Amino acid sequence: MARMPPTQAESVVKNIIREIGQECAAHGEVVSETLVAFMVKAVVLDPSNGFNIDRTLMKTDVQKLVKLCVTRLLDSKNPSLDTIKMQVYFDMNYTSREDFLEEHHRVLESRLSSVSREITDNRASAREELESLYRKIVSYVLLRSGLGSPTDIKIVREATAALQSVFPQAELGTFLTLSKKDKECQLKELTMIVTGIRLFNRDCGKGGEGIDDLPAILHEAIPATTQYIDSQLQNAQDQLYHYTAILEKVTKNPLMGKELQQYMIKEALYNMRQYEIFLQIILSDVITCAQEVEMMMKQLTAQLEQLKMTIRAKTAVPTSQVFPIFIALANLWISFQDETVLISILSNLTTHLEPFLGAQEVLFPDKVKQVLLEDVTVKTDANRIKEHMEYRVHLSDFKKLEWLFPETTANFDKLLIQYRGFCGYTFATTDGLLLPGNPTIGILKYKEKYYTFNTRDAAYSFAENPEKYIDLIKEKAKKNAELIQLLELHQQFETLIPYSQANLRQKITHSVQTDLSHMRRENCSQVYPSKNAGSQTMREDGTQVPRPQIYISGLRGGQSKVTHGVKVNLTRAVDET
Repeated sequence: MARMPPTQAESVVKNIIREIGQECAAHGEVVSETLVAFMVKAVVLDPSNGFNIDRTLMKTDVQKLVKLCVTRLLDSKNPSLDTIKMQVYFDMNYTSREDFLEEHHRVLESRLSSVSREITDNRASAREELESLYRKIVSYVLLRSGLGSPTDIKIVREATAALQSVFPQAELGTFLTLSKKDKECQLKELTMIVTGIRLFNRDCGKGGEGIDDLPAILHEAIPATTQYIDSQLQNAQDQLYHYTAILEKVTKNPLMGKELQQYMIKEALYNMRQYEIFLQIILSDVITCAQEVEMMMKQLTAQLEQLKMTIRAKTAVPTSQVFPIFIALANLWISFQDETVLISILSNLTTHLEPFLGAQEVLFPDKVKQVLLEDVTVKTDANRIKEHMEYRVHLSDFKKLEWLFPETTANFDKLLIQYRGFCGYTFATTDGLLLPGNPTIGILKYKEKYYTFNTRDAAYSFAENPEKYIDLIKEKAKKNAELIQLLELHQQFETLIPYSQANLRQKITHSVQTDLSHMRRENCSQVYPSKNAGSQTMREDGTQVPRPQIYISGLRGGQSKVTHGVKVNLTRAVDET
């Protein structure tokens, strides 16, 4: 029977997904469409369910498919389901740091658009209208910079003073004659300059009301996050080394395997391996954050020093000299905000992965584990790799196959290894045992793909008939659909069943917006974890009289080639303190 057209097939799959979702909801289990779609794929691929993907689904097939999917989705004691849920969660909520930040900035821009429109569409002419417009510009500057709430009077006064120093209210007339696009550009530039001024004043101990000490926050948050992920990773690895040792024991004693089926050891191992992989991805991103922040800390010190040198002992400073430094300082602070948002997102991701480990903990209690671990040597991945370091593939044994070694291959450690670096031969010839491949033994290059093995014997056996083992692995993955992502087998399966991936923009937006809602502070757009208010103020002790906050700077030079230096007084009035 011929396959139905793609659009018709998609429509059928959508209806099946909807029906499964409704059935699960009726049983009190809310499931996402993406999870259901993955489960439909898993059930159809599993040969034991008897679906033929080359023919149209009959009504009875659809009923059977719905029933099987609902049963699996409601099985709360199944590590496989936990792993699939974990994979779907990660897939929906994780992306690269570049994409996270791009989306974070897009969300902020969308929140600012109405405030920006109120300013750029304004037709103020009367004095009250112009004053109101100027206040709106101050609010916009605060919202865009994320440096304090536009409803806090002290913060508003400080921002107003800084804005007046570079854009006095008298210049509103000229501003209103600009095109909408030019107004938007000027608003962004003003925000940067005002932000730079406020950060500089904060550093001099003469302002900075409501500005969180992001370098200090990151200095605490990054090591704390790293430590937490490290400890989770250590626990996960301890568990999975136990599961691996028990599975090895079972492989040598098939009778024991039958007794242990109820514990789903293999599924528990996949669950912990997937958790380990996700933690390593997150940890790698946290380390990147740490490296970026370390570099930024040095830049911050240098830029503030440069500003002090530029402004010190001068009666007037041309805007051409000082504005670029203020703008650079503001840009650097945006980077600190970005890193804080990233750390918060990564930390949240880590916390949300933990619930997906529940089933294996219930199924496989420590008491049972301890009995099975008697007379067993538990080896770490590093132990296993060290054991076989000496026994490498001999090139002379292979005339037609290409083997790669670290000392003769450029970028050896950057090669994309199949099965996420696990030994394909061991996995294919045992009951799904995952052992790390050892690249030092030799990497097999076969049909432009790279394979590693845990022993030389495994490498030789696989190399005799690669296609046989590649097919065996594919068949095993059909029975445990979580292996498609765990072993990165997507390419081999993507043509088999129509399954549309979630829209990337939606998934990142969901993750970033969830995070922004966690971190929002009052009603301003300060989107990072705030310290308590008491530690944020930079007020001088011992006197109520404000110290002079005078710095000399040229006002906006406009189009004229000569920039005039103007003395600007940023001292707040006594009643403002």
